[in-house]
Amino acid sequence: MPQIIPIKDLKNTSEISDMCHRSDEPIYITKNGYGDMVIMGMEVYENTMRQLAVYRDIGVSEQQIETGHVRDARIALTEMRKKHGL
Repeated sequence: MPQIIPIKDLKNTSEISDMCHRSDEPIYITKNGYGDMVIMGMEVYENTMRQLAVYRDIGVSEQQIETGHVRDARIALTEMRKKHGL
């Protein structure tokens, strides 16, 4: 369940830091009752960025397949082995 806190609570920096490290989800910050910011621990952020990079790569791959920019894997591997002397 997402945690939502008002911006005035950001004054308690060590408490907020503890919340970030205990949670596997971002913490939503509100200002005047409306969503304003999101904070999270570094580990959660880095995992999220890794997942995003994978999804981006999958999207690029799917687009390449749709446009016909594909190669036969056996031919590509043979060429790489020759190029690198393997």
